[in-house]
Amino acid sequence: MRKVTVVGAGNVGATCANVLAHKDIVKEVVLLDIMGNLAKGKALDMWQQAPVDYYSTYLHGSDNYEETADSDIVVITAGVPRKPGMSRDDLISTNAKIVNLVTESILKYSKNPIIIVVSNPLDVMTLAAYRASGLDSTRVFGMAGILDTARYRAFLAEALQVSPKDIQAVLLGGHGDTMVPLPRYTTVSGIPVTDLIDMATLDKIVERTKMGGGELVQLMGTSAWYAPGAAAAQMVETIVRDEHRIFPCCVLLDGQYGLKDIFLGLPVKLGKNGIEQIIDLKLNDDELKLLHDSASHVKQVIDVFNGMSL
Repeated sequence: MRKVTVVGAGNVGATCANVLAHKDIVKEVVLLDIMGNLAKGKALDMWQQAPVDYYSTYLHGSDNYEETADSDIVVITAGVPRKPGMSRDDLISTNAKIVNLVTESILKYSKNPIIIVVSNPLDVMTLAAYRASGLDSTRVFGMAGILDTARYRAFLAEALQVSPKDIQAVLLGGHGDTMVPLPRYTTVSGIPVTDLIDMATLDKIVERTKMGGGELVQLMGTSAWYAPGAAAAQMVETIVRDEHRIFPCCVLLDGQYGLKDIFLGLPVKLGKNGIEQIIDLKLNDDELKLLHDSASHVKQVIDVFNGMSL
């Protein structure tokens, strides 16, 4: 794989492009935005960073989809944040139109790319991209679980005073406050986290994880970008390197966990062909109920989307 396009030159998209450049795993990264000069300027700045940070990946910005031709992977971060007075329905409608246009425009110039969606509301925007693309569901999926799991692991590392490198965790469900962290599948260098921390503290960390995005908005007045951008870049890396790493991603379910025709976060194996396998965990009754509750919440948003004439 030689070429990656990142659509959206805002904070998340620019961070994703910058992290990818530093990984030095592809020949070219295109940063595309309707504000062409912004994309050109940020990409030029990153290209001028290459001699300093010692990478060879060429970056350039554009507002012309022809520049994205023959992209192997496309990361879609384009969309607007929810603003004061904007309803959830308005946000869905606005961003779905953007995602639809982006996807259709990309497919004019790239035959069979892998599409990673980062735009919010994540689960329904991934559905929108999937429908607009006509691609197989193994090639269209969303980034949410890696970010949510990273927050969970970071909070645990802080509480336990250990390196976040040693913490492994699994998280399921929708991207939002109905996500389902799984303490039973959380370990520190192979040691169950429940052996190292009391349940009251662990429960607080789980709740903080669920509200992780909101906490940052409250602090900064805007949504996060460093961790989301890096998380999307990590997905690109494992695909480019065909590493078959297991990550939580927003994917189309076809009967797994008793759910169908819904995009939801589940652990998957990622490789050069996209979703290589959806991992079937043996959930207990409580965990399965939480997953189905999260799916019900996501379905409500999808029902709103389906009711729109887009």
